[in-house]
Amino acid sequence: MSVAKLAARGLIGGLMFGHGMQKLQGWFGGPGLEGTDGMMQALNMHPPRRNSVVAGAVEAGGGAALVLGLGTPLVSSALIGQMIVAIRKVHLPNGPWAANGGWEYNAVLIAALALLAEQGPGPISLDAAMGMEKKGVGWGLGAVALGAAASVAAVELGRRSAPSTEPTSATSQDATGSPFPDTAGDPATNE
Repeated sequence: MSVAKLAARGLIGGLMFGHGMQKLQGWFGGPGLEGTDGMMQALNMHPPRRNSVVAGAVEAGGGAALVLGLGTPLVSSALIGQMIVAIRKVHLPNGPWAANGGWEYNAVLIAALALLAEQGPGPISLDAAMGMEKKGVGWGLGAVALGAAASVAAVELGRRSAPSTEPTSATSQDATGSPFPDTAGDPATNE
């Protein structure tokens, strides 16, 4: 079983590392930060650069930590959060099947990450070498719950940080060019 956990960590972590580096550096044919910024803008994740860097860093750093078996429950929850954001912002409208741009791949990654969090990274890991391997009932569910909470926070922060399209009262002007609207004759403003 330890070899299977190592293989799972290597595959999932390696792919997540590569996916993050696509966002951050344009490696493996990825868009780099400029392209990722455009994607974040289109997904209403504001400010785009902050979200691009965070998404790339979570994927690259989390993938590398997963390969090493370092902080497996916490790293799993961070990557689960990324996958939930991807489902919510990109794949959900397309249905389940990846052939149609759906969320099946993300769901499989969430299940595998939850299992790694639950079962621990195995004896061939930095967690085990440092005597910090966490496993047992609740770690997988906890990783999913923490990832879901992080997803909600990320999407909400991205939405709330969107630039306002309405002029502020301090800078708005009426048709006459005056920064103060003409309220004469308006019974609601006449005292």
